[in-house]
Formats: sequence, C-alpha cells, structure tokens
Amino acid sequence: MIYLELLWSFFQIGLFSFGGGYAALPLIQTQVVDLHGWLSMTEFTDILTISQMTPGPIAINASTFVGMRVGGLGGAAVATLGCVLPSCIIVLLLAYLFYKFHGLALIQGALSGLRPAVVSLIASAGVGILILALWGGDTIWSFAVEKIDWVAVGIFAAALFVLRKFKVNPIFVMLGAGVVGLCIYPFLPA
Repeated sequence: MIYLELLWSFFQIGLFSFGGGYAALPLIQTQVVDLHGWLSMTEFTDILTISQMTPGPIAINASTFVGMRVGGLGGAAVATLGCVLPSCIIVLLLAYLFYKFHGLALIQGALSGLRPAVVSLIASAGVGILILALWGGDTIWSFAVEKIDWVAVGIFAAALFVLRKFKVNPIFVMLGAGVVGLCIYPFLPA
C-alpha cells in the first residue's frame, strides 16, 4: 500500500511541477510533510540539502531519498518512477503537438503565462527554507525577533556576500558554510 501512495504522490508532483526542481519544492513539501507526514519539516530540509549536493535533478533526488526512507529500496524505485513518469508522458505528447502546431499564437501565449507561476513557486520554496533556517519554525508566522538564529543569519549573509561579490563556486560555499556550522553550533547553548 505504501508503494501505491508513494507512486501516486510523486506522480502528482511530477505532473504539476512546471519549471524544474525548485518549483516542485512546495509540492513535495505538501505531499511529504503536510499530507502524509512521512517526514518532519526539519527532515525535509535535510533531504533537500542532500538532494542539492548530489548530482541530478532535485525533485528526482528528493523522491529517491523520501522513497528510500519510507519504503526502502522498492520505495525509492517507485517514488522515482512516479516522479519521472508524468514528464515522459507529457514530453512525448507535447513534442507531437508542438511539432504539429508550433506556429499558433495560442501555444506561445500559454507558455508565456506559465513563466510567472514558476517564479512564484520558486520564491515560495526559497522563503520557506529561509524561515526554517533563520527562525527554526515551519510557518510564516514565526517571525519573533527573539527566536532568530543569529549564527544562521551570519552564515547566510557571509555566504550570500561570497557568492555575489567573489563569484565562488556554490559547492565551495556550501562546504564552507557546513564547516563553519560544524565548528560553531556544538559550542552554543541548547
């Protein structure tokens, strides 16, 4: 039964996640954390971090990790299949339709209309992760100044500065932030 739930959940994610992995993050969070409770928000963020560091699309990596966590090796295979199957079907159908009707203004208009929705999905995922990282809460209503993790704010600001000013490879920035966190957080009071 868990395999069918994994397949259906990640099929929906694959079906409705236009714009790539970052746009799929709110959909993955809704299915994995909110609807099924397979992971806590903290575990979900950890899986996203691991998915970022491994090669491949983030949605597929996340589906594989969640499937492995929930249903073992079979769950990983089923969740990954559920995530990629809609794309395969849609791409085959769209390739046929685009080849046949590529000159129509209606097609161009529909594609232009999807762009703002994709940007909003990516922004939503970014804001959610930022709130979790800086405030430790999983809701937008947890903006209490006394709950701010100032070490996380400092690491975030330093990483953003290094990325924008010096154009350092993001992998090195992530590794550096992890090392800084490893050196600082064990010595902070709980």
